[in-house]
Amino acid sequence: MVVLLFLALIEPTAAWAAQEGPLADAGAVGSADATATAWWFWPAVLFGMTFLMGILAAVGGVGGGVLFVPIVSGFCPFHLDFVRCTGLLVALCGALAAGPGFLRMNLASLRLAMPVALIASACAVAGAMVGLALPTNVVQTALGVAILGIVGLMIRARKSAFPAVRAADRLSQVLRIHGVYMEASLDREIDWKIHRTLTGLLLFIGIGFMAGMFGLGAGWANVPVLNLVMGVPLKVSVATSKFLLSITDTSAAWVYLNEGCVIPMMVVPSLVGIMLGSFIGVRILRVAKPGFVRWMVIGLLLFSGGKAITKGLGLPFII
Repeated sequence: MVVLLFLALIEPTAAWAAQEGPLADAGAVGSADATATAWWFWPAVLFGMTFLMGILAAVGGVGGGVLFVPIVSGFCPFHLDFVRCTGLLVALCGALAAGPGFLRMNLASLRLAMPVALIASACAVAGAMVGLALPTNVVQTALGVAILGIVGLMIRARKSAFPAVRAADRLSQVLRIHGVYMEASLDREIDWKIHRTLTGLLLFIGIGFMAGMFGLGAGWANVPVLNLVMGVPLKVSVATSKFLLSITDTSAAWVYLNEGCVIPMMVVPSLVGIMLGSFIGVRILRVAKPGFVRWMVIGLLLFSGGKAITKGLGLPFII
């Protein structure tokens, strides 16, 4: 991150004007309006936007990537390829910050994460390659549809702190996926196991593909599948999901990096903004009403999803 910040400070003009390479035919970094403004204008806008996203993401219980990509691609003059790459790095930043702590607390399960990560990361690479090969308007429209689908999942989402798993299935026994963690609220150890393992692994094929194709991260889908489908306790699901993001998003991000889709002038203010906003959001979480924030995030995603669809189809967007 220090290297990116250094590059952003010494080469602001070159960062925005870089239009050569494999993405030259897909379009410039931004429109003529973006290049006509002062070099610091759009980084400042990104910082402000991601700072607010960080607050909403922490309080609303969603990942930063799922807010970043639809909002920035819909309302800022940046090419979608660069936005998706930055979105993956935003999600990756939060995962790398939280993952080691969850491992130390024995909440994230390596035995659970490894087979899931192998499938999701391979599919994320495939998704990133497909996303870069498709026309931008097709990806933009599909992104809008995906965001609206995520909204539907959020509206109908249920969570179970301790899912009832009567017996571990054969596959989970072969893979030895089980564990024990200390539940502080109950002051006792929770012994957990999983079921419907094959179904969960198959679902992660689609989750990984969407994460790579749209640059959304995958926290919005990881937790429901782990918790509701496979029967993993909620805290272990959340912690393992964070650890998974550090593997899945890294795999997809390398594809975008190899195609030259990373621009320090976008990445640096976005990462700094999302991190600072998350720190504030964690403190606000203590006093905020989660229900209100959840519906505010849903409304924001509905708005962004509609904008992405109309932008991809070339239709006017009427607020």
